[in-house]
Amino acid sequence: MMKRFLLLLIFLMSFYAASAQSGIYSALRNDTLVVGNKWIERKFLWNNGNLITYSLTDNSAKQTWLNRLKTPDFQLTKDAASNGTYASKEVKETAIHPNYLAVEVNVSLGTLSVRKVYRIYEDSPVIACDIYLKGSANLALDSKAINAEDRKNIEFAEDMKSQQMSAILDQIKLDGFHWQTKIVEFFDVTDWNNNLIQERNIIPYRKTNYRGNLLVAHNNENNKGFFFLKEAPTSSVQLAYQGYDFTTDFGHFTVGGLGLTAKDIKTEEWSKAYSSVIGVYSGGELEQLIALRNYQKNVRKLLPQRDEMVMMNTWGDRSQDSKVNEKFSLLEVEKAAELGISHFQIDDGWQMGKSPNSAVAKGSFKNIWDNPDYWKPDPAKYPNGLRPIVKRGKELGVEICLWFNPSVQNDYSDWQKDVNAMVSLYKQYGIRTFKIDGLAIPTKQSEINLRKLFDGVLEQTNNEVVFNLDATAGRRAGYYTFNEYGNIFLENRYTDWQNYYPYWTLRNLWQLSKYVPAEKLQIEFLNKWRNADKYGKDIFAPNNHSFDYLFATTMAAQPLAWFEGTGLPSEALKVKDLIKAYRKIQHDFHLGTILPIGDEPSGRSWTGFQSLNGNKGYFIFYRENTNEAVGAVKTWLPAGTKVKCTPILGNGKAIQTIIAKNGTIEVTLPKINDFVMYRYEINK
Repeated sequence: MMKRFLLLLIFLMSFYAASAQSGIYSALRNDTLVVGNKWIERKFLWNNGNLITYSLTDNSAKQTWLNRLKTPDFQLTKDAASNGTYASKEVKETAIHPNYLAVEVNVSLGTLSVRKVYRIYEDSPVIACDIYLKGSANLALDSKAINAEDRKNIEFAEDMKSQQMSAILDQIKLDGFHWQTKIVEFFDVTDWNNNLIQERNIIPYRKTNYRGNLLVAHNNENNKGFFFLKEAPTSSVQLAYQGYDFTTDFGHFTVGGLGLTAKDIKTEEWSKAYSSVIGVYSGGELEQLIALRNYQKNVRKLLPQRDEMVMMNTWGDRSQDSKVNEKFSLLEVEKAAELGISHFQIDDGWQMGKSPNSAVAKGSFKNIWDNPDYWKPDPAKYPNGLRPIVKRGKELGVEICLWFNPSVQNDYSDWQKDVNAMVSLYKQYGIRTFKIDGLAIPTKQSEINLRKLFDGVLEQTNNEVVFNLDATAGRRAGYYTFNEYGNIFLENRYTDWQNYYPYWTLRNLWQLSKYVPAEKLQIEFLNKWRNADKYGKDIFAPNNHSFDYLFATTMAAQPLAWFEGTGLPSEALKVKDLIKAYRKIQHDFHLGTILPIGDEPSGRSWTGFQSLNGNKGYFIFYRENTNEAVGAVKTWLPAGTKVKCTPILGNGKAIQTIIAKNGTIEVTLPKINDFVMYRYEINK
């Protein structure tokens, strides 16, 4: 009896010590595993290591939901569980992420080994779960709704292993019939898509499947809820896709789809499945979104000297690589400095190898490393290497960045050579920011090797490198994969083809910013004087907006000057005052939770963004081409809030007012296609 008491005392002391020390905790006692922090707690029945959720608790609201399922959260095979083990360790803070607790649970399901690693951050009402598989098993194959890209003839039994498997990553079944549920599907491949999210609002009824990365379930009885986030590429390009991501059945919610085929599971090496994240909140939509954003901000820190940028990249003027050389680059750096730009990125054409997008040679991305000098500066264009450009950039306060296309053949089997190439550019020239283009992730091995590539570069550069991950074409990472590596280069738009409209770009940012941190997106503004004649009398043409306004449409994100600075008329240089003033508040603005406000951009709307950070924050208001000089813009502030708004950018006047019943604030802008940015304070 005394021995049991002492063991219990030791357990309680270690449990509360861990909780008090960092606010994050986990413990396994008898048949119960608990993980959590001051915001969220999840209890599991141990079940020999094949965990079954017992309860989910919103600690801040003292709301506990009991799981009504008696089956394991993760389901892939019906084999009995054995060899369950538990371990918990604190992962120390790095330049990429803050401290977090990693709770590792291993279990054998027959000949299949499963490893689940739960990640819990101190200040986030979220528990993430990374799943790894190893070994072999007779797995259930799902032949339904196969992506066209994944279809192949079945000639041998081995071919069956390349098909997707029906799997549940996580699930929970809760009491009640009043779960108002939203499922959000996302789209990238932005060279082909200009509508990047689709929201579905449903009342769960009988078993139904849905596509998407995010499911939010709100209980109308107590105004509380939870969400599932599937950390995977967009549904259209996921690996081994089973045709859906979520299933609802009254109060039963599941996350499905491994991103793995049976062939991807190795006997001696762990293969990572897609991750599942669960979070809780109390209140309405704002509380949902803040809970999600708190987690997203923990995946990769936003460091001002590393991650904040106003970048100029010359590709937007369509000269491709025909102008790229030392003289041109030096002139561009001068213009970047005149404009107040912080980063100048030399796109395709700086390197000795020639890509298939070259305007001066018929190049290829195949077998890049047949040419060991492919990723060295072209001596014909840069006889002195990149050193003169880097040197001049430092003198002017402009950081030099490069374009890079990893060697795609054989699932990026040459990833180590790519690492060496980028690390060499970092060590020789101090290049810290690389636009990563041309990615194709058609197999799990290609995803694994790309992770090795990115991790290898970060490891050898003290986590200083930022990757601009291009989302414009092909099977790529989407909005919820590789988020720890940098930001997302969202879209190519060109005046040459009349597919650049300021409100189109603003709309894409506005819609995405609800669910994807705006500060993790690179958003473009173009030279509005180029090709003005091609737009004719189109009232929404770029040239019908000031250059300041075009820049302002990107301010919630990481602004991308998608043009050649040397191609601008002299009047364009007036934008430097706005850019320089913006850079002073850029990081403070991005530290908040940035959400869309007003109406969806349409070219005729009052619209904008709000950055929420406690009792202060920022507003950006845009008056598009509408006759209403006074806009009643719906914000995320509650009715009755006394607020003081001080203009810091743009053309508005100071405001001191009380937020109206429907959450709106009145803003005045006398001219169409104009904007104002305010710093606001809430007066109690």
